[in-house]
Amino acid sequence: MEANALRETLSCDNMAPLWEVLRGLTPREPKQVIDPVIWRAATIRANMDIACESISAEDAERRVLVLENPRLRGRSMATNSLYAGIQMILPGETAPAHRHTASALRLILSGQGGFTTVNGERVEMARGDFIITPSGELHDHGADGPDPVMWLDGLDVPIVQLLNAGFSADGAHERQNLRRPTGDTVARYASGLVPVGHQTGPVSPVFHYPYARAKAALEQLAKADDWDGAEGLKLRYTDPTTGRSPIPSMAAFLQLFPADFKGQAFRETDAAVGCVVEGTLRVTISGQTTEMRPGDVFVLPGWAWRSFETTDACTLFSFSDRPLQEALGFWRAEKAQAA
Repeated sequence: MEANALRETLSCDNMAPLWEVLRGLTPREPKQVIDPVIWRAATIRANMDIACESISAEDAERRVLVLENPRLRGRSMATNSLYAGIQMILPGETAPAHRHTASALRLILSGQGGFTTVNGERVEMARGDFIITPSGELHDHGADGPDPVMWLDGLDVPIVQLLNAGFSADGAHERQNLRRPTGDTVARYASGLVPVGHQTGPVSPVFHYPYARAKAALEQLAKADDWDGAEGLKLRYTDPTTGRSPIPSMAAFLQLFPADFKGQAFRETDAAVGCVVEGTLRVTISGQTTEMRPGDVFVLPGWAWRSFETTDACTLFSFSDRPLQEALGFWRAEKAQAA
């Protein structure tokens, strides 16, 4: 039978010839299907100010600007597996309590007086703090101080959608009733102790990781002068009760680059979303170099060559789907050979 006729016959029976698509299903190496897009801090803030004038947090439920990769336009995706967005709460506003299957992580970008409440415990937000909302946990946000509060959201929404496993529900009240004092989970699980009888689960019981504490850890470790030639000094946020990622599907990292760092080129299979917290960073991706400043958000495509350089010290936050890739045995990294 001629090829077109065979293809049509098979199509009528909801079948297709594998030999015509085999190489696309099993490529020699990962394809570059997303762009290394950059969202500048000034542009983010200007567009967010317009959004704040246009819609209230109550009407929007979540006043968020989705960060879309140009290659995935209209799909609310920063990478193939990660959603990213910028959220802002104005003084006196509340993003009402709800829950959903997708897990969320947050990097606080600006503002004082913001808070988030997760499962009945409230924590105060500060710039650079890392906060998680585990799958299915009730959470709300608000700003009781004088400033607008803005943060970077990261969610595993594309993974949940791929598996068609998404659920959501609203809370009974706009703000949750507080059931535990601030600092309760830290005292229970992040002091080198855990309650007798504690059963570890898939997500971290600790959901607030202050930037001051994380930055102090980086600076203390920097005294050993044990810098990685490609990534400087890079730490992974963990569940203190297991040592694993706080969220099974996503990892978050904080890394420090010393002044005058000139990093070795490398690549990894997990695409990442990065945000400069402090300092200035020159990032080269697939041969193109761009300078990143505080508040700039950018995508590092998976398996694309990248390198980092600094003039002054720089702190970088990033998140990716590495835990999921590692659990499935997919994750791979490679460093460029020295010239």
